Amino acid sequence: MLVESNDKEGAAVYEMIIKQIFQDLQLSPSIKDMRVCVDPKEVVFILAMKMNKTSNFTTLGSVANIKYNKEENETVIKIINENFLPNVLRKLWLEKGRENIHQPNRSSIILEGNQEILDTLIIDDPYENLKKRVYDAAFRIIPEGFRIIRDISQGDIIAIICTDELIKDSWIKKGREYVEELKKV
Repeated sequence: MLVESNDKEGAAVYEMIIKQIFQDLQLSPSIKDMRVCVDPKEVVFILAMKMNKTSNFTTLGSVANIKYNKEENETVIKIINENFLPNVLRKLWLEKGRENIHQPNRSSIILEGNQEILDTLIIDDPYENLKKRVYDAAFRIIPEGFRIIRDISQGDIIAIICTDELIKDSWIKKGREYVEELKKV
């Protein structure tokens, strides 16, 4: 982690704040490297973090058996791995509507019509979950009152420029330099 600032005490304080937030959110192992620029004279805060790789997403077909019953015109989903049941229900409720999901028992879900195509439905995406948690951390780290925010994130690098004034081109350039540095890590 690199914290740049013309105020050495301020940089040390921000490094401590960042470490505390990452410890509280249990994100330390998920971030490969980080660059921060804190400039109280310019009133700017630039933050760039590179996320570690995560495991692959999980599809409904990998945690459930999906069979279409032609006579009843319904699709029966038998959950194999119950650890994913809350995710399966949440995702199906979003996709098909809560009123269209029938759960006669803990491990079975019934939908009207042929829904076998649901085997590719992503029910858990660790990358997206991590990304949300990293953005949460970033918004906790941003100084109070810095309401003008520019997101220049790319791929697995979350990068944000914050201020309470108009964002200058030089700050955007600095943020992009951080992004390019982190791409090499």
